[in-house]
Amino acid sequence: MATHLDLEEQEQLDELKHFWKTYGDLITWVLIAVFGTLAAWNGYQYWQRRQATQAAAMYDEVERSVAGGDLARLDRSLADMKDKFGGTTYAQQAALLASRTFFEKDKADAAKAALIWVVEKSSDEGYRAVAKLRLAGLLVNEKAYDEAMKQLSGTFPKDFDALVADRKGDVLSLQGKKAEAIAEYERAYKMLDGQGEYRRLVEVKLNSLGVDPLAGKAVAPNAVAVTASEEKK
Repeated sequence: MATHLDLEEQEQLDELKHFWKTYGDLITWVLIAVFGTLAAWNGYQYWQRRQATQAAAMYDEVERSVAGGDLARLDRSLADMKDKFGGTTYAQQAALLASRTFFEKDKADAAKAALIWVVEKSSDEGYRAVAKLRLAGLLVNEKAYDEAMKQLSGTFPKDFDALVADRKGDVLSLQGKKAEAIAEYERAYKMLDGQGEYRRLVEVKLNSLGVDPLAGKAVAPNAVAVTASEEKK
């Protein structure tokens, strides 16, 4: 019995040796690849967390510069952030914040540069859209109307369509292109349905161009009938 078991164990051992000789290298390399991938993923996650922590700290520096009104410090902080953490959302938020501060301090060129950086470098379409709208506004202030329209061309996220149409209306109106401006304002007005204050602002712009957007509003047939019968009484 013992001999039988010994022979069976020897056969199993021989089969295992043969299997390992045939597939051992392949298994080893597969394991190396798997564990290497896991190590790389964990390393990447650690790097991402570290980047986010450092970017957040530098964003705080930008905010402190804004709060203190220190434009030189703000310029340095933003430059460092774009250089070291340009791919993070913190950098894009910092550039938008800095651009507003530069504009308020009559530093239009610095404000435009910050916005242009977001337009060209941001991977987030929402931040790009905000930057384009603000940049168009700065260009309008400089009467660079053609450049402003270029910023308003192209693709925008759907949620920005009404804002883009309204801003286009502003540019066209300033260029004296009344009919085109009205068309853009009417587009914005229709898309802003349910958004009271902003829609009212667009309505005022249309009124200033001699258009009442409510005049063409459809009325239900039964409402017309009721109104007519009341007028006869």
